[in-house]
Amino acid sequence: MTFSHPWWLLLLVVVAVLAGGYVVLLRRRRRDTVRFTNLELLDRVAPKRPGWPRHVPAAALIGALAVLTIALAGPMADARVPRNRATVVLVIDVSLSMQATDVQPSRLAAAQAAAKAFADQLTPGINLGLVSFAGTAAVLVSPTADRDPVKRAVDGLRLSESTATGEAIFAAMQSVETFSQAIAGAASEGPPPARIVLMSDGKQTVPGGVMPEDEPRGSFTAARAAHAAGIPVSTISFGTDYGTIEINPGERTPVAVDDASMRTIADLSGGQFFTAATEDELRQVYAQLGEQIGYEVRRVDTSRPWLAGGALLLVAGVGTGLAMGRRFP
Repeated sequence: MTFSHPWWLLLLVVVAVLAGGYVVLLRRRRRDTVRFTNLELLDRVAPKRPGWPRHVPAAALIGALAVLTIALAGPMADARVPRNRATVVLVIDVSLSMQATDVQPSRLAAAQAAAKAFADQLTPGINLGLVSFAGTAAVLVSPTADRDPVKRAVDGLRLSESTATGEAIFAAMQSVETFSQAIAGAASEGPPPARIVLMSDGKQTVPGGVMPEDEPRGSFTAARAAHAAGIPVSTISFGTDYGTIEINPGERTPVAVDDASMRTIADLSGGQFFTAATEDELRQVYAQLGEQIGYEVRRVDTSRPWLAGGALLLVAGVGTGLAMGRRFP
C-alpha cells in the first residue's frame, strides 16, 4: 500500500498522544483513589466501575481518529480494472484444413464454439471485430461493443482453399486503424489500445515462393508491421500433428498444425503464442486471453473502506459513551 498524501499520517502522532494521555489519566485517577484510607468512604467516593467495558468508548474514538487519518492520507493499492476502450480483432482461419476431425466434431466447429464463448466472456466495454481468411481475408465485422453481430458472423463461417495468413493480419490492422481514427476523432483520449488474436491450424500458402512468410504480404512481414504499429498479435496454433482431410475421394491429406510459424508471428509482433489441441484447451486459451485483454492492473484509491471503518468506529464510540455514562468519555 502507498499513499497519495502521506503527510496526513503525521496526525497519527496526535492520535498517539491522545491515547497516551488517556492512559496517564487513568493511572492518575487510580493513584488518587488509593490515597483514601477509609474503606467505607472509598466505597462511597469511588464505587466499583464496570471493568474494561468502560474503556470501549475511548478506544473506539481513538481508533476512529487513527482510521480516518489513514483515509485522509489517500491509501492506494493495485486493483484489476476493466478496460472500456480497447479494440480486439479476432482472426479465424477457414482454410480447408479446418474440416479435419482430429478435434471433435471438427476443427471449424470447435473454433466457432470457442470463439462465441470468447465473445460472451470478454469485458463488455471492449470493441470486438472479426476477420476470416483462407485464400483471401475478409473483415466480417468491424470492431463493435455489440457481441451479437460477431457471434452471427462466426456461425456463418464457411471453408475455402488456401491460407493467406499475412493478408489476414494486414486486414485486421486496417480494421483497427479505421476504427481507431473514428474513435480518436470523437474523443480527446486518442486511439484505444488494440490487439489481434489470430487462430490458425496450418502453414501459410499465399503468397507462394521459397520464403512465403517473408514476402511483402507474408505473415512475418505483417507481424513486423503490427509490431511497428503497436498492435501485438497473439496466436493460437489449433489442432494436432495427426489431422487429415479428404480433398480427393479416397485420398487423405495430412494437415498438421504449424506451431513454428505461429510462434514466430507472435514473437515478431510482441504478442503471445498458445497451442490448443481440443475444444476445451481452446476455450481455456480464449479465457486466459480474455482476462489479459479485458482487465488491467491500476493503482487505485482505496480510502473508501477506511472512511467507512472510521465512521463506524466514531458512531460506536459516541453511542457506547452515551449509553454507559450519558456523556462522552
